[in-house]
Amino acid sequence: MFPWILFGLIAVPLVLIAFAASRRRTAAGEQVDAEDQQEVEKEFAEAEAYEAKWREQDKERYRQERLP
Repeated sequence: MFPWILFGLIAVPLVLIAFAASRRRTAAGEQVDAEDQQEVEKEFAEAEAYEAKWREQDKERYRQERLP
């Protein structure tokens, strides 16, 4: 039983401290300036345009396939 008490008194607080530190680091890393935000929005717009183009091509390909 003694090893479980040590585990609870040592390992659990260390895990909680590591979790809190990683959350803080992630929150600090998510700060985005206006230029980066514009770049992200541009990339999303390009991706959406490509997806729309791909869907149209897929519809045409589906229409051209002969179903058994």
